[in-house]
Amino acid sequence: MKEVDVVGAGLAGAEAAWQLAKRGIKVRLFEMRPKKFTPAHQTPFFAELVCSNSLGGINLDNAAGLLKEELRFLDSLVIKVADRNRVPAGNALAVDRNLFAEEVTLRLSYHPLIEVIREEVVDINPERVTVIASGPLTSKALAENLKKYLESDYLYFFDAVAPIVAGESLDMEKLFFAGRYQQDKDYLNAPMNEEEYLRFYEALITAERHPLKPFEKDIYYEGCLPIEVIASRGKDTLRFGPLKPKGIIDPRTGKEPYAVVQLRRENLAGDYYNLVGFQTNLTWKEQNRVFRLIPGLENAEFIRFGVMHKNTFINSPALLTPYLNLKKYPRLFFAGQITGGEGYVAAIATGAWAGIAASGIFGKMPEPLPETTMLGGLIRYLNTAPVDNFQPMGVNFGLVKPLDRKIKNKKERYKLLAERSLKDLKRWLAVNG
Repeated sequence: MKEVDVVGAGLAGAEAAWQLAKRGIKVRLFEMRPKKFTPAHQTPFFAELVCSNSLGGINLDNAAGLLKEELRFLDSLVIKVADRNRVPAGNALAVDRNLFAEEVTLRLSYHPLIEVIREEVVDINPERVTVIASGPLTSKALAENLKKYLESDYLYFFDAVAPIVAGESLDMEKLFFAGRYQQDKDYLNAPMNEEEYLRFYEALITAERHPLKPFEKDIYYEGCLPIEVIASRGKDTLRFGPLKPKGIIDPRTGKEPYAVVQLRRENLAGDYYNLVGFQTNLTWKEQNRVFRLIPGLENAEFIRFGVMHKNTFINSPALLTPYLNLKKYPRLFFAGQITGGEGYVAAIATGAWAGIAASGIFGKMPEPLPETTMLGGLIRYLNTAPVDNFQPMGVNFGLVKPLDRKIKNKKERYKLLAERSLKDLKRWLAVNG
């Protein structure tokens, strides 16, 4: 019988289930929510996002934009639903998180080949074809069980999410809509003068943080550092990072502010806003105090405070084949951030590839993805990165096989890489689709 278990209905698991079902494979999709939640999840819906802008850029000269286009070629359900539930965010694919997650849940729940089972998986049968997409917050019981198949301890880093505030609680007289270099006006901006910035900075670096547990180390993913960690590296680090004013003109002064906090719409209605780059491990009491020092947020109502959690990932180069299955247990596939593919689009992409590859167990395995594609380059990284110092990697053009000739102009080079990628993927699909 052609049947595959998919463990976890996050972005990767949802996409893996879809890719399997569209190939005629029966799927048992396991999701422990709402019986049991992780520290980061708040709803029982599949593919829940913690940030509206989580899916990144849309242009093809952007690595995440190219990967999303590759996923469209692969008939990705998750990207298709994201496109339908998009909210304005300039050159980024931001979505209404609730509408997005609800639609993914409905599409999979009513698929005739997908059986949704709402329970926690604590044991894995290596004889069953299984896609493990339990995410970076894999439950303790399952993590312990997986160790006997991985023959090594998990690796991990800390990840954090930003607070969300109610739009109606903001002082709009102190804020303005604008984008960098006038490219778009989808972001709400809170300008700071030097005095306001220094007062905020001092409060931030001295604020109380949630203590780490004794057995946990201070390991952070550089692409998603807590704002207080960035600030601790120097007085001006925020002004060259999440509070960078470059290219933003305050219409009231006609000049760039000394620093600026950007807020992004969190939903289609525009009544919730996410503090861009404000991932944090401050206590909720301190967030309530320190973030109100931002001009316009003096009376902000916090819909969600920032939180930090430990993200788990496996040593993929030592354990996995190019099909994302275990070398010693080939019926066990892995997908999502647990593989070390960092970021939500990478999670969707590895879910798609694991689903496609797992379907091959019942017939013919697909040819490896071209290394000229962003997804092929990511899979190659997960297979060939240094085993003794493996770290999560977000998608970037450095993963893709270089062009045969040198192109100095980066934008032009990325454009040519993207064109070659989609051409090669189309050719691959003609044989393996």
